[in-house]
Amino acid sequence: MHQDIAEILISEEEIRAKVAELGEQITRDYRGKNVLLLGTLKGAVPFIADLARAILLPLEIDYMAISSYGNSTHSRGVVRILKDLEGPIDQKDVLIVEDIIDSGLTLHYLMDVLRQRRPLSLRVCTLLDKGRERVKSVAVDYTGFEIPDRFVVGYGLDYAQRYRNLPYIGILKPSVYEPEDNPQTEHRSPAEKK
Repeated sequence: MHQDIAEILISEEEIRAKVAELGEQITRDYRGKNVLLLGTLKGAVPFIADLARAILLPLEIDYMAISSYGNSTHSRGVVRILKDLEGPIDQKDVLIVEDIIDSGLTLHYLMDVLRQRRPLSLRVCTLLDKGRERVKSVAVDYTGFEIPDRFVVGYGLDYAQRYRNLPYIGILKPSVYEPEDNPQTEHRSPAEKK
């Protein structure tokens, strides 16, 4: 697994320190509120688990699964809810917890859906924010790291459902996802859906 990584972009120690910092900030900002951390499956699972432990407030956790890809590595602009919330959010201060924000397409759709359910407040916390122009504009309230427009895996992020369990954020070697044996073969480099 580690041999497929070209470079460690963010170390385990850096992630741990940033999660603690975000937890302190969110604890201050949400004191006295009815907090619901809303994680997006599957990528945000490690981040939301660590972040929840770093927030020193009573809170709830729920998950949604959103897809804008289907079986392709490129977004088709169609977003679907694969798993919805367990209950209403109209009496809650909702903090969406994302692993990575890339194009903004999926997050924009998710925020539109959630606003219709009238939460007390709706904000976004992301571990990673790609430094590129978004397809859809989204406001991000808490950002862990801004990263270059490279394909990254680890700490919840995957390629073909692998590498999620790496404790760091790494740049995946192109040889892992680009076929080399046939130059006539059409290939696409992976892209995050968020």
